Amino acid sequence: MRILLTCTVGPQFEEGVFLAKNDKGERTAMKIKPDALPWSEAYKLMTGAIQPRPIAFVSTINKEGQANLAPFSFFTAICADPMMICFSPMRRGTDGARKDTLNNIEATREFVVNIVGEKIVDQMNDCAVEFSSEVDEFEEVGLTKAESGIVKPPRVQESDVQLECVLHEVLHFGDQPGAGSLVIGQVVNIHVKDELYYDGKIDTEKLQPIGRLAGPLYTRAVADTFILERKKPSMK
Repeated sequence: MRILLTCTVGPQFEEGVFLAKNDKGERTAMKIKPDALPWSEAYKLMTGAIQPRPIAFVSTINKEGQANLAPFSFFTAICADPMMICFSPMRRGTDGARKDTLNNIEATREFVVNIVGEKIVDQMNDCAVEFSSEVDEFEEVGLTKAESGIVKPPRVQESDVQLECVLHEVLHFGDQPGAGSLVIGQVVNIHVKDELYYDGKIDTEKLQPIGRLAGPLYTRAVADTFILERKKPSMK
């Protein structure tokens, strides 16, 4: 089938947005060049497509011991041996300034990822406010510091699962508004509330994890689940 690409610039379609049509003139898809969009529009497309996203509630300290706590929904696992995770703090959208979390991790090379369950979702959202670096978000939102076992940054006591991490590497992707960094950490200690742990696993229903969608939308990860067994190759 022959595909014609036309570019329309107007009230509804900006530069870099293409309409794909077949030989009958029927629209088949929209093709978008992200590098031709303002970063804020590219961000909307990316977060609208990649969802739901788990939330890393990251606690750090600076060299003076001042605690910081902030949520990041660009977060995932990398591998189990060694146990590696990563998250991405973006640059501030107004002036490209770095987040306190990133500054603290590069200064101390340690952090804790506190998993967000529904019971602390309001406090997590309150920590998304851009406080000045002198503010202790634990105290600001009413969460409790718990001493970590290996690293110096405190854990969030109200979180049911906490991952103590040491920095492996930071990759930077620009310094302009909309740019960001990839923080890769090795998990060196895990804390799991007793009631969630069984047979070497974590009870997802008791954890009640929260996922980020687009804009102000969030989802309960266990609201509507189903089982899909992975197929095994036939032995012939």
